[in-house]
Amino acid sequence: MSYHIVVCGSIVPDPLQTLNPVDSPQGPALKNEMMLPAVLDPWAGHALYEAANLAAKRGDCRVWLVSLGPKAKLQQVMMAVAQKAPFELVAVDGPASGFTDSFQVAEALAQAIEGIADLDREKLLLFGGWQSASRGSGSTIQMVAERLGIVDQFQGVDQLSITDNGLEVLERIEGGSWLTSTVQGAPAAFGWATGELPEPPNNPQVGMMNMKTIMPALQQAKPAQLGNGFGVLGVSLPQVVRETRVVKDMPVDDIARELVDWIQG
Repeated sequence: MSYHIVVCGSIVPDPLQTLNPVDSPQGPALKNEMMLPAVLDPWAGHALYEAANLAAKRGDCRVWLVSLGPKAKLQQVMMAVAQKAPFELVAVDGPASGFTDSFQVAEALAQAIEGIADLDREKLLLFGGWQSASRGSGSTIQMVAERLGIVDQFQGVDQLSITDNGLEVLERIEGGSWLTSTVQGAPAAFGWATGELPEPPNNPQVGMMNMKTIMPALQQAKPAQLGNGFGVLGVSLPQVVRETRVVKDMPVDDIARELVDWIQG
């Protein structure tokens, strides 16, 4: 069976930069955010490389990258990402800061996915980052899947293999172990951890092929009106309180009771 793989991935400020939060008229923001160099979210990058690898093995799959961010920043990042793996870009023009609510982000991404003309929902594999360098709630890809009616979801995925029985998933669980699951096929959603692939080398030919669709996609990017998920009402250091008593030969039960009373008070 051929698959239509949709990767949800945003752009984030380069983690090597100093990020200073400030209060703007629109709410919390980063100081000089539009001036900061941006990169593709690392978790989304793993998802994209895994999608491209799966598509290359099958030979009959298509890969879309759905990305939400300012068009100017998206263009800068895509110039580099386009050389890593073949994909078709679906751009959504909107804020990429970590202060937007993940529910609103998921709604915008789901609408963009629903608008892909050639997408077959019966063949859909939804890829995304298990976490994010900006929206680290681990909830965005789950809500996108729910919005699209996808009930088979896996989080913390490190490996995905196609077998005679369907898709075999290696999923992280507690205690440094993995859970192996098998899903019959599409549609399904996968929140990727680090995966098992290194970052692909640059390929100028792949970059030129991708740029044929990236530039029109950026020009046709629809705006997404997203509000800030929260506001900062005030910040203050906790008050330092120190109350010391020196007591000898006090029973252990009395010490424990006094500590409980002090905590509850």
